[in-house]
Amino acid sequence: MMDTLIIVVGVIYFIICAALITVVLLQKGKAAGLSGAISGAGESYWGKNKARSMEGKLDNLTKVGAVLFIVLSVVLSLLFKFR
Repeated sequence: MMDTLIIVVGVIYFIICAALITVVLLQKGKAAGLSGAISGAGESYWGKNKARSMEGKLDNLTKVGAVLFIVLSVVLSLLFKFR
């Protein structure tokens, strides 16, 4: 029973890891340099509606994926400990 649970959680963990890597690689860099500071990128239309854009969605997916990654890491650690 415990071995089956470890395998199922391990497969989910692997999928979350692959998805997290993919989402991070799809994001754009945050370094706008001097041009971003002068133009005031935070006050633009896209800055105000960032959560609705693809960049905002990728940012949210990264946060959710990171939390799931940490939680599943702890769960797998405890499953191996009490095996």
